[in-house]
Amino acid sequence: MRLRALVALAIVLTVAPGVPAFAENPPASPPAATEAPPAPVTPPPAPTETPAPVPKLEPGLAADGDGARVIVEVTAPAEAAPVAGAARELPGAEVVLQPPDTSFIVVDGTGESLAALAADPRVVAVRRDRAYSPTSLASSLKLIGADQAQAEGTTGEGRMIAVIDTGIDRNHPALNGKVVEEACFSATDDGARSLCPGGRTAQTGQGSADATTSACVDGAVNLCDHGTHVAGIAHAVAPGAEIAAIQVFSRIDDCGEGGACLSAYESTILLALDHVARLKDTHPGLVAVNLSLGGGLYEGACDGEPEIGPMKEKIEALRAKGVVTVAAAGNEGVTGAGAPGCVSGAVTVGATDDDDRIPEWSNHGSVLDLFAPGVEIDSSVPGGATAVYNGTSMSTPHVTGALAALAQKSPGDTPDALVGKLTAAGRPIVYDGVTTPRLDLYGALTGRAPAPPVTQDPGPDDPVPDPDPSSGPSPEPDPADTPAPADPTPVPLPTVTVTVTVTATPAVAPAVCTRGTAKKTLTAAQWAVEMTRDKGELTDETLGCYLRLVAKASEVFPELTRATTPGTAYRVLRPAAKTKITGKVKLESELLAAWLNWAHGGVNFTAKTNESTTVRQALASAERQRLQGTYSSKYSTMLKKHVNSRRIA
Repeated sequence: MRLRALVALAIVLTVAPGVPAFAENPPASPPAATEAPPAPVTPPPAPTETPAPVPKLEPGLAADGDGARVIVEVTAPAEAAPVAGAARELPGAEVVLQPPDTSFIVVDGTGESLAALAADPRVVAVRRDRAYSPTSLASSLKLIGADQAQAEGTTGEGRMIAVIDTGIDRNHPALNGKVVEEACFSATDDGARSLCPGGRTAQTGQGSADATTSACVDGAVNLCDHGTHVAGIAHAVAPGAEIAAIQVFSRIDDCGEGGACLSAYESTILLALDHVARLKDTHPGLVAVNLSLGGGLYEGACDGEPEIGPMKEKIEALRAKGVVTVAAAGNEGVTGAGAPGCVSGAVTVGATDDDDRIPEWSNHGSVLDLFAPGVEIDSSVPGGATAVYNGTSMSTPHVTGALAALAQKSPGDTPDALVGKLTAAGRPIVYDGVTTPRLDLYGALTGRAPAPPVTQDPGPDDPVPDPDPSSGPSPEPDPADTPAPADPTPVPLPTVTVTVTVTATPAVAPAVCTRGTAKKTLTAAQWAVEMTRDKGELTDETLGCYLRLVAKASEVFPELTRATTPGTAYRVLRPAAKTKITGKVKLESELLAAWLNWAHGGVNFTAKTNESTTVRQALASAERQRLQGTYSSKYSTMLKKHVNSRRIA
């Protein structure tokens, strides 16, 4: 079940026991029974219940007065151009992407214009174009048996892997000239800059996925190092395989106090998956595509979520053509995975260390297919350098490379057969009633019995944050009515080691951002203090981490209420004095505080607000009201009293 799609979750809640204080509107009473007809007359058949149609316009878009970037799905590729023409005629709508031969366009429009588009019979759905984030090698190669495989000549020769990421430094000596195909799909929009050479939104051919372009560089930092690091890991596992590099990210220059960052729109990922399908036609040895990125949070398989449908179809189509999609589970330290890892047709990968322990930041659970090494992985970064990074992003290419090596040894195997060999040979990691195999390439190649199981507790409720740097404006609260912080527990930030072999300036390692370990919850006013520069106990780095976790788990933040930095979050938690305190303002303040308490570790989704309602259910109801544009005071009061003002056991 998706953690972020709380509107869909609320439908499930209707079967839960009623809660008088917080229950939704009760169902209408059944009609009174009518008198039976005379015996000779046959009673009419009972009417069949017609399911309610699924709305074409995603909840919340119609009420979004600021406008939103959306994917407009149409009935067929031939309808894309006329629908785009109709969109251009609508006030407040702009067509920002119209890819050829696809069944969607991308539009930036107001709620009114998007509602008008959804009414077009040629339109199947209008949904947000969501953003996705880019989530020692020698020891990890030995752990999975890649060194033994290579010693016996199994290197992935004659096979190809695709890496959909931040581009690749094709000239890096560690890649040995194996990058033979390149493409770029990079969105441009308000605040988003293309990373394709020359600023185009799409490009193919040599140099189109270059991770060393000027747009990738921010001061002394290369923002596009992630893809080269991922490709270096896959190449180390399967050094004989060729690589197709596909850049899908865009540069955002205002990510808090002017800092730059990268983000990938879903639409560019869909275009990249289409490109991989075309590559398979010309490169029959293409066996796997690596997606060390993700968006949203889902507790289990997300195949039934409407917004995942197009990506699911493309992943399944690739698998039918012989290409396995390998996706990172994510680094939130929770049970579940982000998209596309939550798609059952993908191979979803979590992280372990060299002792086969699950780091507390790795996502885990039944949605995972494999674990692979992801702690302190030393791999290539642009400019001929190497760096040590942590994350499920590093685990994923171990599996991608292993599929290339295994496909060389078993060229006639289907994707299902290849994946089946990897999962059957992996060392069982047993935790919380779940068993997930840890990748053993040599075991899959030789058919040897798996190593003895390892039983452990991944500690999903007590992860240690390792957040990315983030900062924002520094609003000053009024000391007269700002309560003192409730003595929040400071969050330690582990050190990330970077080893540079060529360039004089080390790259900044992408940090792992996970939930905190607080023992109490904070009120909205206390969180406002934390968001104020030099006033609270938590660092800007930790607050930035928490806000990113909230953005993944919540449907309201930041897409409807853009609380993405400490400064913008402060304004939600503590509105300006001139702001009229409406039901919407109160609900958003308490809702953001509740999500922050979850990110801080002070409350878990399974905690109870009363005897029959969990925090997750309470958040679901509150978010549904916000999305529907109704702001009953009972929801803000419920969050204030039962989530944000005391520790939830």
